[in-house]
Amino acid sequence: MYKLCYFVPESHLEQTKQAIFETGAGRVGDYDSCAWQTRGQGQFRPLDGSRPYLGQQGAVEKVDEYKVELVCTDDVIRLAIGALKQAHPYEEPAYDVFRMEAFE
Repeated sequence: MYKLCYFVPESHLEQTKQAIFETGAGRVGDYDSCAWQTRGQGQFRPLDGSRPYLGQQGAVEKVDEYKVELVCTDDVIRLAIGALKQAHPYEEPAYDVFRMEAFE
């Protein structure tokens, strides 16, 4: 089991979640479409050679974004990351993948 966390502007929040859920990620027991999301502010500076969705090369851009966290089984984690990259507006979306251990 994995936990996938990613950052996305509000304009693409629902679109990215839906794409990831369609891979089978976000399932917990008898529930699907499970996620935690929090609003915050991200920042970045596009460098030479970038093609930013927001902002301009050389200038720091601050953007209201959401951090989304959801669980994903071993068999769909790669599909979920692919769906995230496909649905996300940023040239290089920021995301983390954590391996989870089960304790009984």
